[in-house]
Amino acid sequence: MKASDLMVKALETEGVKYVFGIPGEENMDFLESLRTSSIKLVLTRHEQAAGFMAATYGRLTGQPGVCLSTLGPGATNFTTAAAYALLGGMPCVFLTGQKPRNKNKQADFQIIDVVAMMKPLTKCATQIPNGNAIPRLIRDAFRIAQAEKPGPVHLELPEDVAKEEANRLPFAVTEVAPPVASRGALEKAAQMMKSAKRPLLLLASGTNRDATAGAVNAFVERTGIFFCTTQMGKGVIDERHTRCLGTAALSADDYLHEAFEQADLIINVGHDVNEKPPFFMKEDDTRQVIHMGFYPAEMEDVYFPQLEVIGCLTSNLRSLAELVGAPAAWDVEVFSNLKKEIDGFVQQKADDARFPLVPQRLVTDVRAALADDGIVSLDNGMYKLWFARNYRAHAPNTLLLDNALAAMGAGLPVAIAAKMVHPSRQVVAISGDGGFMMNSQELETAVRLRLDLVQIVLVDGGLGMIKWKQSALDMADFGLDFGNPDFVAYAKAYGAQGVRIGRSGELTSTLKQCLAAGGVHVIEVPVDYSENEKVLTDELRARTKANG
Repeated sequence: MKASDLMVKALETEGVKYVFGIPGEENMDFLESLRTSSIKLVLTRHEQAAGFMAATYGRLTGQPGVCLSTLGPGATNFTTAAAYALLGGMPCVFLTGQKPRNKNKQADFQIIDVVAMMKPLTKCATQIPNGNAIPRLIRDAFRIAQAEKPGPVHLELPEDVAKEEANRLPFAVTEVAPPVASRGALEKAAQMMKSAKRPLLLLASGTNRDATAGAVNAFVERTGIFFCTTQMGKGVIDERHTRCLGTAALSADDYLHEAFEQADLIINVGHDVNEKPPFFMKEDDTRQVIHMGFYPAEMEDVYFPQLEVIGCLTSNLRSLAELVGAPAAWDVEVFSNLKKEIDGFVQQKADDARFPLVPQRLVTDVRAALADDGIVSLDNGMYKLWFARNYRAHAPNTLLLDNALAAMGAGLPVAIAAKMVHPSRQVVAISGDGGFMMNSQELETAVRLRLDLVQIVLVDGGLGMIKWKQSALDMADFGLDFGNPDFVAYAKAYGAQGVRIGRSGELTSTLKQCLAAGGVHVIEVPVDYSENEKVLTDELRARTKANG
């Protein structure tokens, strides 16, 4: 059979449902093979958006998402999305085309070494040398992408290879059981927990998988331990839980960091240093840290755990829960009191009537409009910190954010992929006016796919997070303001619906109406970020100093 046909059959064998991307002339044979396939081509308006969608598909399903581009500029547009998937631990496969290897009539037109470019941005990058190599390379790509830590893999298919005749068949998909920790490591961890007075459980991105979430919940219920999460670990356990202290929105000087200071043992589960660390270890630290992960800790100046429990988190958490039981000697009063204080803090100004909306009211209004399993896709900006801290996620992967690469422009593409994976659930993208305009063209993709989703655009006319940091460094406000289109008219130009919030109290009802109506909606929301300086800087630093 033709090599491009074999390629598509191998993808079908892997269970691929969608290929996101933008084909070029070097992909023509692959595109023709895809035409009669069960796989749906999702044509996007930019390759970066296609990469975000493929990564999100992998994040939500555990099965690698697939995206496609041509050579040259199409491939270079993949780089941000590849880095996003690599640092964020999202399994996906990037497919790019290339000129014929031997009889290229266009000299070096559009040719760069794409494989070399993608190597540092992926777990593996290679060119397919001949048609008969396709089955093993596809199987290997998906196996590598899914293996912990999940991430992106790149395959380049030259135009002449796609046309070749091949005489192989796709490899069968096999499952590999992950290793588990030794009994000795688990017993040592259990002893450290039993000996501790104030242990604290930290849940990070590695726990936010369907198979692991159940084991995490069972561990907390069995032991009664207090817990908190990193930004990418939000929702592993319903954040209304009586032992939930919240999310570390900042690396230091936040209310939650008092819990890290009070703890004498931190059990850090599923965290890696690509996500901004929520606490810092010191050389003279009296606290101990247990690292539980699929792979060993990456030693850093601020992270050097005393014990590592390596292997399948689900199995290891279940075994550790049995060994620990429910210790009666733990001092939980300090965490109980701190929880009341943190809960009170994040509820402050939740009903603030000022307009433009302050972030606390924005978060409250969005939460009130969504079902427990409704999904919020956050772009990157100042609002991400407010949602990380104040939004209460009720289920795993219902607040999708990126705290590893932290790329602007991901909010809408991520929401599109989330809606495709979960068509019956509410999906809302939240972007600043800066981030939204980086991939706003994907509104047309959402409309064409007839998706039901809402894009909220927070308008402040500038790069709010950088302004906040500029101010914190006592620098002048300079170089960060811009103009915006009329977002209501902009939405209508794409065939979507647009609405502008004009006063406090309108957002929840408007969002509910848009979600109920179906179709693609853009809600323009003016936002007041003056609370950033007041709450996220001055008060937190004052509190930290007061606590000594």
